Amino acid sequence: MKKTVLSLPVFVLVMAAAGCGYQFRASGEPLGISIESLAIPLFSSTSSEIGFEADFTRVIRDEFISHARVPLVPEQRAEKVIIGRIYDVRTDPLTYESREVTVSGQVRTYDVTRSRNLRLTLDARLVDRREGRVIWRDRSMMDSTGFVVDPDPMVTRHNQKEALERIARRLAKKIYQMTMERF
Repeated sequence: MKKTVLSLPVFVLVMAAAGCGYQFRASGEPLGISIESLAIPLFSSTSSEIGFEADFTRVIRDEFISHARVPLVPEQRAEKVIIGRIYDVRTDPLTYESREVTVSGQVRTYDVTRSRNLRLTLDARLVDRREGRVIWRDRSMMDSTGFVVDPDPMVTRHNQKEALERIARRLAKKIYQMTMERF
C-alpha cells in the first residue's frame, strides 16, 4: 500500500509534465519553428535621437550569435528576417538637486537634473520571407533605465550610451526568446 501511495504522486507529476508541451531540445535550436537562416538588418528609427541604430542592432545580432545555432546571413539570402523600427526614445528627469544662485543681489533657486530615465519603444517582428507572413510581432516593445547626469556633457553622453546598451541587451533577450523559445 505504501508503494502505491508514493507512486501515485510521482505518476501525476510525470503526466502533468508530459502534458504541458515542454520538451527538451538542443541548446540554440529554435522551438516550434524551423529557421534555416536568419537576417537582422539595421533597425530603423523615426526618433529624433540619431546615431544609435547601429549599436542597437549589433547588440541584438550578438545575442543571436552567442546563443543560437542559426546562421546569420544577408537579408537577400535569409529565410526569416527580424525587422525592427525604433519609434520613440525619450529621456525624462528622474532626480533633481536644488541650487541657490545669487544674481544681481537676488537669490534664485534652480532645479538641476541629477539623473534621467531613458525609455525606448520599438516595433519588432519576425517575417518568413518565402511565405511573406509575419510569424510574431510586438508593436510596442519597451524598456527603460536610468542614468546619471554629470556637469560634463561628454560624461552624460557616455552614461546615456551605456543606458541605451543596457536597454538593447534586455530587448535583445526578449526578441531572442520570442524567436527561438516559442512555447
